[in-house]
Amino acid sequence: MKDHPLRTTVIGSYPFPGWLEFGSQNLDVFGSADREEMVDDAVTVAIQDQLRAGLDVITDGEQTRLDFNLSFYGFLNGIDLESASPRKFGPPAHDQRGKHAIVGELAAPRGLGAVEDFKRFQRLAPISGPVLKASVPGPFTLSGRLVPNAQYKDRYSITEALLPLVRKELEDLVAAGCTELTVDEPSMSCYAYKEDKNRLVDIFNRTVEGVVGKCHLSTHLCFGNFKGHAVGWRKYAPMFPEFLDMKLDEIHVEMANREFAELEILEVISKKCDVAVGVVDVKSYFVETTENVAERVKACLQHAPADRLSFAPDCGLSQTARWAAKKKLQNMVAGVRQVRDSM
Repeated sequence: MKDHPLRTTVIGSYPFPGWLEFGSQNLDVFGSADREEMVDDAVTVAIQDQLRAGLDVITDGEQTRLDFNLSFYGFLNGIDLESASPRKFGPPAHDQRGKHAIVGELAAPRGLGAVEDFKRFQRLAPISGPVLKASVPGPFTLSGRLVPNAQYKDRYSITEALLPLVRKELEDLVAAGCTELTVDEPSMSCYAYKEDKNRLVDIFNRTVEGVVGKCHLSTHLCFGNFKGHAVGWRKYAPMFPEFLDMKLDEIHVEMANREFAELEILEVISKKCDVAVGVVDVKSYFVETTENVAERVKACLQHAPADRLSFAPDCGLSQTARWAAKKKLQNMVAGVRQVRDSM
């Protein structure tokens, strides 16, 4: 259980400032010192927006990651990065991202970049204040954009090759002082209905075994977000009770975009661990009011005790315009505080 009830937190990503978006598309005109300064400034902006909102837990906004998952591939040896989209026309969908060919042994001799990002975050964040959180995609999710070959015959073979690389990154993050850590596994939640759930749980548990009990460990189980579109069957029932065997402290669930369907799942999860509930919709430009959020928090309290609950956006905010992200976070915190203060 958490230090105090009804925490406010975030998943990981935050919108890029417009100038970082431009800079990331024109990196060749900047020097290495210019690029470092640009990233430092962007992380500072993300921190300040979250501090103004009043969050209990903040991230660096993942300002070095063009995608929460895909950016990690740049740290992998043994793959041929596909830079061009295989489908450039038609409605937006996940297939426009393309896949990367495996051309050798999968390895990450420099790590996956999350430790360096966290050290920057520590340097730029206030010495005292909110908890600093890091997030890393799990190996099953990370395997999703790699094409099987003769050496790695299917997605599970690729996952097994990536698992020790992710595990090492998590251990290094904790060694660097990270006390709040999320392992993002949306592919598990998207495909649990047709995969062996016990096998997925085993993958997760082996990934995190080196950090269990050494930090507040969570996983984020959403249904994908590509330009406002989900990718998986948006049902939690197929995941449980098996996913309760994950070795962690908290499970995050996407509720706002799903109109709080299956809210009763909070009761199931909270008997085993903490549960972070998505109460603002990152795929919608309706800005939830303080009163909207307060009512949603009260509804959650009908299914789980306060000391088991945290509240967050449904997913990362990288695909939400910054003006909306700021307002949503501010109103989310205000709504949760309204309920907390009345208890």
